Amino acid sequence: MTKVIVLGSNGQLGKTIKDFSDDDTIQFYFFSRSDLDIIDKNNLVKVFKEKSFDYCINCAAFTNVEGAETNVKDTFLINAEGAKNIAETCNSNNVKLIHVSTDYVFNGEKKSPYNVNDSTQPINQYGKSKLQGELYIQEFLKEHFIIRTSWLYSLHGKNFLKTIIGKIEGDAILNITTEEEGTPTSCIDLAEFILHIIKTNIVPYGIYNFSANGSTTWFGFAQEIVRNFNPQKLENILPSEKFKTLAKRPKYSVFDLSKTEKYYKPLNRWEKSVGIMVEDYKN
Repeated sequence: MTKVIVLGSNGQLGKTIKDFSDDDTIQFYFFSRSDLDIIDKNNLVKVFKEKSFDYCINCAAFTNVEGAETNVKDTFLINAEGAKNIAETCNSNNVKLIHVSTDYVFNGEKKSPYNVNDSTQPINQYGKSKLQGELYIQEFLKEHFIIRTSWLYSLHGKNFLKTIIGKIEGDAILNITTEEEGTPTSCIDLAEFILHIIKTNIVPYGIYNFSANGSTTWFGFAQEIVRNFNPQKLENILPSEKFKTLAKRPKYSVFDLSKTEKYYKPLNRWEKSVGIMVEDYKN
C-alpha cells in the first residue's frame, strides 16, 4: 500500500483530498499546521523517519495575498523556507513530493496562455514567496512535482464560490472586478489529478500547470456561480472595472495545459466544474 502524507490538511485542498481518502491502495496521513508545522524541520524529520512515506502532498501555505504584503516575514517563512524544509526532508527519506504552487509566479503581462517554461516574474509578495519555494524544491529534490494552479474553490473553508453564494443568499448586490482574466479551478479536479500522479506512476517529475479549460474574469466566475445557484439573482452581480487591493494582481494568468493533458485526461471546461460544485453545494 502506498503511504502518503498530506501537509496543510485543514485547507480547502487538503480537506478535498480527505474526501477522496477512502481508497484501498493508498494509506493517507493528514497533518494540519497544529499537528505538524513545516517551519519546524526537526519535527518534520522525526515524523518522516517514523512512517516511511512514499509521497508527500504539500498543501501547506500562507495564501492570504493581501496579508502577505504586510506580513512578508511569515509569508516567506511558510511558503519558501517551509517548502525548503519539506524538500530536504523528502530528499533524505526518499519521498516523492507533490507541491502546490500558483499562477501568481507570473506577472500577468503575457497575451497568450502561460506554459511551464515561461519566465516567472511575480509582482506581489505571495507570488515571490511561492516562486522561492519552487526554486528551493528544484534545488534540493529531484523527485518532485510542482503543480501551479489558479483561483481554487471548493465546498471547504473560505473561497470565492462559497462567498458569492453566501452573499446571494443574503440578497446582496455585488460589484465584481473585470480587470483580471484567469481560470477557476475546482479542488475536486485538482485532487483527482494528484491522485492520478500517485496511482498511475506515469507522470514524469517536473512542473505542471493545472486548471480547468477556458478562461473568464472574476465577474464572469461570479455570474456562472449565480447562474447555477439561483439564476433569478443574476442581476445582483454587477461588473466593476476597478477593485482596489494592496497587492498587485496579474491581469492575465491563463494556463497552457498541453503538458498536463499529455499525461492526463482532457480537462473540464471551467463552467462544467463550477456547475458540478454548485450542485454539490445545493445537495
